[in-house]
Amino acid sequence: MTRYGPMFGPDVTFLGVPPCTLEEPVTYADADVVIVGAPFDGGTSHRPGTRFGPSAIRQACYLPHDGSRPSLALRVDALQDLCVYDAGDVEMFSGDIERSLAALETAVHAVAAAGAIPIVLGGDHSIALPDATGVARHHGLGRVSLVHFDAHADTGDIEFGSLHGHGQPMRRLIESGAVRGDRFLQIGLRGYWPGPETLSWMAEQRMRSYEMTEVVARGLDSCLSEAFAIATDECEGVFLSVDVDVVDPGMAPGTGTPEPGGFTSRQLLDAVRRVCYELPVVGVVEVAPPYDHADITAYLGNRVVLEALSAIARRRRDAAGGDPWNPRQPLLDAR
Repeated sequence: MTRYGPMFGPDVTFLGVPPCTLEEPVTYADADVVIVGAPFDGGTSHRPGTRFGPSAIRQACYLPHDGSRPSLALRVDALQDLCVYDAGDVEMFSGDIERSLAALETAVHAVAAAGAIPIVLGGDHSIALPDATGVARHHGLGRVSLVHFDAHADTGDIEFGSLHGHGQPMRRLIESGAVRGDRFLQIGLRGYWPGPETLSWMAEQRMRSYEMTEVVARGLDSCLSEAFAIATDECEGVFLSVDVDVVDPGMAPGTGTPEPGGFTSRQLLDAVRRVCYELPVVGVVEVAPPYDHADITAYLGNRVVLEALSAIARRRRDAAGGDPWNPRQPLLDAR
């Protein structure tokens, strides 16, 4: 768990927050949130490049990297109101997927065990397995539900002769008992994969998968409200997994598996805000910069993290008392 910040890029922290070292718990003993980089694309089946995602997400902002980001909408400064550290990147060698995923699980568990929320910057979606498992090891296996934004179900079985890859982490999570199938909520699925056999397996696990046709017909807010009710039933917390390909590739081209017909950037940010304001979460973000045009996807990934942090900060402020957040309040009212 050595701090390995310069693995793929300079050793910079997320927007200038203080650094910490995972093998030195005293450096993040007071943390509310610890950001961890997972520079890994050894599980991809199509276009690689997500190993460069954490570096791109950390740096993608036109404002000063000064450890401060006041949210216009939520009226908090998450990087100031929360105690946020950046642990740098976990060393993840793409040629050894089992070793790399094990190292990430150890890192995530260390953060969760310290009482902080781990936010992991990916990295292909094979990292969802160690991320959710690391959190579940602390809170209790089967006691953490999962809200999963993705174009793909990621419930494949054996691909290319391997049990591990970016199309299989959700099956492995359910099989291991880390997450219950009936507390697994997937939102944004579309396209032409998986096939009938895999869909039947998902149904047997009692997963709830919202394909885009249903999301459009019912409305995103309605689907989210229903998913939240399921996610908070008989579970201690919620793991939030965001694969950037849930967004239409016209707005997020930096992904290895682009699938047209997805969310807008606005829909994803609004959804992440709702999840993190209403539920206790940990986040995962995937970006593939080699296929990104003008840093569009990296900027979106950066803002997904900021939206999550801001909503967590606002949730805690409201819980402490005072006037709750009002999304209808005009920008300059009471300032």
